[in-house]
Amino acid sequence: MNHKKIQRIMRRYDLVTKVRRRNPYKAIMKKRLEHRTFPNKLQREFAQTIPRATFCTDITYLPFNRMFAYLSVRKDIATGEVVAWNVSSGLEMTLVIKTIEQMGSCENALIHSDQGFHYTNPLFIGIVKELKMNQSMSGKGNCIDNAPIESFFGHMKDELDYKSSTSFEELRLRVEEYMRYYNDERKQWTTLNYETPSVDNFSRTTKLRSFLQ
Repeated sequence: MNHKKIQRIMRRYDLVTKVRRRNPYKAIMKKRLEHRTFPNKLQREFAQTIPRATFCTDITYLPFNRMFAYLSVRKDIATGEVVAWNVSSGLEMTLVIKTIEQMGSCENALIHSDQGFHYTNPLFIGIVKELKMNQSMSGKGNCIDNAPIESFFGHMKDELDYKSSTSFEELRLRVEEYMRYYNDERKQWTTLNYETPSVDNFSRTTKLRSFLQ
């Protein structure tokens, strides 16, 4: 049918079509998200030697008793120490905000993450600036860029019996105990010369390496 005939019929019966237009708010949100990402300043340089200068952070999920909990961790790449963590039953922004606020200011330190919603959020970015830290982000969909935190999550899930927890509080206590064990008792051979990740042990190991060299 010719389009002119359709137009005549529409005018005769006062028919109006609804034109689907591009959603301007969706385009604006996409543009804003692009502006809230940061370049990869870490560039997989994981052999850091200065404590409290370079951190990585991420979130993982912990299934238990037909429920889910979410764990946010901040790890010192130089020492391997978990310097802050927070476990929650939801994925609200407070999950990462409480994690980054636990240590306070580490002026000029670098904090590396993926490009997830929490880390591109203006609220998180604002707190990082207030703490005088610098943000770095992995390439999109590239977990290798954040290998230290991914490795930690892998070891934790192998060693911690979190799935048998019957309540959120029980899970939280198990995670808390594991963090203490990981930092103060679990010795690491390849990176820390069979020492634990605590800063004091890291300092002794670094001095020993310097002496041997």
